[in-house]
Amino acid sequence: MPYEWTTDPDEPQQKMRLWPHQSLPARGFAAFILVTFTMILIPTLPLLGTTLLWGLLPFMLMAVGGMYYALQKNHRSRQIEEVLTLKDDIAYLVHTTPKGEVKEWECNRYWTQVLKYEKDGPVPHYVTLRGHGREVEIGAFLSEDERIALFDDLQRSLQR
Repeated sequence: MPYEWTTDPDEPQQKMRLWPHQSLPARGFAAFILVTFTMILIPTLPLLGTTLLWGLLPFMLMAVGGMYYALQKNHRSRQIEEVLTLKDDIAYLVHTTPKGEVKEWECNRYWTQVLKYEKDGPVPHYVTLRGHGREVEIGAFLSEDERIALFDDLQRSLQR
C-alpha cells in the first residue's frame, strides 16, 4: 500500500506517510522510451539511404519526444506527499503539492473525526478529517480499496 505507519520509540507519536502509487520506475521509463524509439525505427529500415527517410525522421522524433514529455509531466504531477502525525493530544496533517506548496492542518486529537463519503465526494469512498472548524481530505490519490483500508486504519489509530 502506498502509505506506511512509523513510530519513534523516543517520542510518543505515530506518523503516517501517504504517496501516490508509482507504477513506472526510472529504469522502466528509460526502457519504455528506448523500446518505443526502436519500434518506430523498424518500419523505416527499408528507407535507409533515401531522401524519404529524412522527411519522416522529424515526425518520428516528435512522436518519441511527445511520449517522453507526457510521461515526465505525469511523473511530476504524482509528486504528492501527505504526512499525518498523531501525538498524545494533537493530530497534525501536512500536504505537499506537486509544485512544492505546503498545506497544514492541526486539531485536537480527541475532537478529530474521520469521515468517509461513499458517493458524494470527488472520488468513491472519499476520506476526510474534520476538526477545528475545517474538513481536509486525506489520501484522495489512493485507489478505492486503499481508501477503504485507510478509513478503517485512521479510525483505529485516532481512537487510541
